[in-house]
Amino acid sequence: MTQKGNIIYAVLIAATLIFSGCSLSQMVKMSQEQELTVAPSPLELHGNTVDFDMSAKIPVKMLKKGKVYTVKTFYEYGDKEHGFDGVDFSREQFPNYDTEQPSKSASFSMPYEEAMKSGRLTVQGVASDPKNGKEKASERLEVARGVITTSQLYKPVAYAAYAPHGYNNQEELIPTNTDFYFLQGSSVLRSSERRSDRGKNFDAFIAEKNVTRTVTITGTHSPEGAERVNSRLSQDRAEAIQAFYDRQMRRYDYEGMADSINFILKPVVEDWQEFKEMLAGYEGVSDEAKSEIKNIVDGSGSFEEKEDALHRLPAYRKVFRDIYPQLRTAKTEVLTVKEKKSDSEIAVLAKQVAGGTVSPDTLNDQELGYAATLTPSLDEKEGIYMAATKKNDSWASHNNLGAVYLEKAMKTDNTELLEKALTQFELANRKQENAEAHNNLASIYLVQGNVDAAAEAVSKALGMNPSNELTAEINGVKGLVELRQGNYDAAIRSLSSSKESSENLYNKGLAQLLNKDYQNALTSFNEVTKGNNNDAMAHYAAAITSARLGNADDAVQHLAAAAQADASIKEMAAGDLEFLSVKSNPGFIDALK
Repeated sequence: MTQKGNIIYAVLIAATLIFSGCSLSQMVKMSQEQELTVAPSPLELHGNTVDFDMSAKIPVKMLKKGKVYTVKTFYEYGDKEHGFDGVDFSREQFPNYDTEQPSKSASFSMPYEEAMKSGRLTVQGVASDPKNGKEKASERLEVARGVITTSQLYKPVAYAAYAPHGYNNQEELIPTNTDFYFLQGSSVLRSSERRSDRGKNFDAFIAEKNVTRTVTITGTHSPEGAERVNSRLSQDRAEAIQAFYDRQMRRYDYEGMADSINFILKPVVEDWQEFKEMLAGYEGVSDEAKSEIKNIVDGSGSFEEKEDALHRLPAYRKVFRDIYPQLRTAKTEVLTVKEKKSDSEIAVLAKQVAGGTVSPDTLNDQELGYAATLTPSLDEKEGIYMAATKKNDSWASHNNLGAVYLEKAMKTDNTELLEKALTQFELANRKQENAEAHNNLASIYLVQGNVDAAAEAVSKALGMNPSNELTAEINGVKGLVELRQGNYDAAIRSLSSSKESSENLYNKGLAQLLNKDYQNALTSFNEVTKGNNNDAMAHYAAAITSARLGNADDAVQHLAAAAQADASIKEMAAGDLEFLSVKSNPGFIDALK
C-alpha cells in the first residue's frame, strides 16, 4: 500500500473510532431515561440467600447497530461488593427497537453475609462495541437499599428428648392361674386335687400373703349325661374353690386383709366355646370326625339335643374320655399387687448409686432411669445417667446423659457441653439408631448453624416411627429447620402439628408472616402475647405484620409494647427497613424515645 493509501486507511480507522465512540456515548446518555424495577425492594433474606427480580426497560431508538448495551448489577456493602451477571440488549434481539421500548427481566441470587444488611443495590449501564472492545459506562445508580432480615427473628427450639425409662410406678397386678378339676357331675374339691402339685403351689401362694385385689373363679361343666340338667354345677364348683381359699386365709391368719379381696365367680353354663377350642387341637380323632362334631355343635337345636346327637357319633367315646374331663373345672385367677420400691426409696438409692456408695445392682435399669426423672436438678440427673451408662452401656442411657448436657448447654451457652452431648448422641446411635438421639442431634446442629445437617437428622428421627408425644416435639424442631430454610409452607404444616408451646406458636406466626399470610400471622402472635404480654419478640413481629398490612396505628401500638418489654427493641426498630412506611408516624417516634 502507498503512503497515500496508508494515510487514507488511517483516516478511515480514526473516523470509525470517533463514530463508534459517539454512538456509545449517546447510548450511555440515553440510558439515563431507562426504567428499572426491583422486587422486592428493599431486598429480603429467605433461607441463607437474597433473591430478587429486576426488570429493565430502555428508551426507544437507544440501541445502535453493532453495539451492545449491558445493565450490570452490584450489591455494595462495607468495602465489598457482589457482582451479578449482566443483562444484555442488542438490535438483533429487538427488531422493533425504534418503535417499542426494549425490556428484559432477570432473577438474581446471592449468599447472605451479615454485613449485607445495610448495603445497597446499584446498577451501571455499559455500552460496548464487540468489534473493537471499546465501551462507555454510566455512573452507578442506587435502585434498592439494604436487606430485610425478618426471617432471622425465629425463636430457637432445642428439645432435649429423653429415651423412656420403661419403669411403671403405678400399681401393677400380677395374675396367678390355677385350674382345679372335678369328677363328672360333682362339685366336691377332692383331696387328690388339693395334694396335687397345683394344689400345693396354690396353697403356698396363699401362705405368702401377697397383697391381693381380686380372685376370679370360672366354673365350667362338660356337656354329657345328667350334668346338662344341673344348672348349679358350674356355680357350685366356683364356690368350692372360694370356700377352699377362705379356709386357707383363716389358716394363715390374713386378719383384715381378707376383707379387701374381691371374689368374682363366673359360672359358665351350656357354652361350647372351650369344647370347640380343645377339639381343634385334639389328635385322637380324624379331621372328618371333627367336622361331624363341629357341624352338630354349630347347628340348630338345644344344648341337650346337640349332646344327644354327639352321643350317637362313633368318635364320642374318645371325646368323652379325653376332652370332657378337662371341661369339668374351676379356673382360678388371682391378681396380686406387684411389690415395688417407693419413689422416695428409689430416689435415695439412685443418689447412693451415683455417688458410688452402694452397688449399681441395687436398682435395676428401669428403676435407675426412673430415678433421674424424680429430681429437677440437672447435676443429679447427670450423675444418675452417668452411673447408668457404666451399669448397662445402653443406647438409652447414653442418649439421656447427652440430653442432660444439651439442656445444660442451652441454659449456659456452653459449647463444650454441646460437644459432650454430641458425643453421647453419636454413641447412642452407634449402639442402636433411635428417634430421640437423632432429634437431639438436630437441635445441636441448629445451634451450630448447620441447618442442612439438622434437616437430615430430623428426617431420620421421624422415619423411626416415634411416639405421638415425641413426634409433636420433633415437629417443633422440624418446623424451625424449614423456617430457616425458607420453606414456609412446610414450616407452617410442621409447627401446626408440634407440641403446644409459645416458641412453636411464635415460629408458626413468623412462617405465616414470611409466607404473606398476614391475618393468620397476627392471630398467632396475638395468641403468644395473650399468654405472655411481655413477649417482646411476639409484639415486634406483630408490629411488622401490621406495618405490612398498612395498619400504622396497630404497628406502633405493638412496637410500643415490645419496647416496654425489652428496651433493646428500640435500636432494632430504628434501623429496621420493615418500618419505612410508618417512620413518619408520631407514635413510632414516641415508641423509640
